[in-house]
Amino acid sequence: MTSKWRQYIDGSSVRRDVDDIKELATKYVKQESIDPVKQLGRYASWGCAGSLFIGLGSLLTLVALLRILQDETAVFHGNLSWIPYLIVALVGVGVMGLIVWRIVSGPSKRRLPAPKKES
Repeated sequence: MTSKWRQYIDGSSVRRDVDDIKELATKYVKQESIDPVKQLGRYASWGCAGSLFIGLGSLLTLVALLRILQDETAVFHGNLSWIPYLIVALVGVGVMGLIVWRIVSGPSKRRLPAPKKES
């Protein structure tokens, strides 16, 4: 006469359940930790590539502005040849200031809690 509990005493069902739990836990850890890190890496790499291209494009635009001011205008010759460099430097600083202003006042600023008023 076999007992109906014999299948649990053998351990075959318990081993199978433990293996299923281990497999489920492994899949869960991969899904919740490794996959988001991979997606974050892709997001960061595209962001770095985009920043590099925007920086290179800005640099080339500033050089083009300098060459236009030097070659196409007859005003900045002789003793005034330093003025195109000053103009391009001021434009570059202005663009950087605009970028920093947009970064500081961007979406992350709105998520911060409002400062508490002292009474």
